[in-house]
Amino acid sequence: MRRGLLIVISGPSGVGKDTVIRRLRELDPSLAKSVSFTTRARRPGEISNVDYVYTTRADLEALKDQLLESAEYDGNVYATSATKVNELRSEGKDTILKIDVQGAEQVRKLEPHAVLIFIKPPSMEELERRLQARRTESPKDIAARRAIAEREMGYANQYDYVVVNDVVNSAAREVLRIINRARERQT
Repeated sequence: MRRGLLIVISGPSGVGKDTVIRRLRELDPSLAKSVSFTTRARRPGEISNVDYVYTTRADLEALKDQLLESAEYDGNVYATSATKVNELRSEGKDTILKIDVQGAEQVRKLEPHAVLIFIKPPSMEELERRLQARRTESPKDIAARRAIAEREMGYANQYDYVVVNDVVNSAAREVLRIINRARERQT
């Protein structure tokens, strides 16, 4: 059995990473998604152990030797379990990590064959509109996330691929084409 691919998907907050991943997994149900840890509060509609594993800084600190990557974003810590990712990949499952640019950099060093995909918005104005439409952040939080997004956009050239999320179906299909090409190279 082949070892599953490691696929990193990053992009600014509000770009639609979750929506693209959800559609991607509808197109290819064999894809696994690693559920990240986070110290941030659960948003309305999010489900524990599906969207994130909600935890504390102290608990994450106790797990630090078992993490593939961890990063602080907007005052909260996000992290990925190395054990869970290795388990999925050992089962031959191509595994998606939805992580920020700091985490992607850590993964690239540890897993040089990981496929890194950066999701971009069609424009910064559209990104801000999407953040406002979520109705989960205050105007101050949206301004902070936009500033972070502008900084993150500078990292796009460090990824293997950049996909613009203008239309979700198109973006998901492009990501799937990238994954399928990586699968072909692996065989």
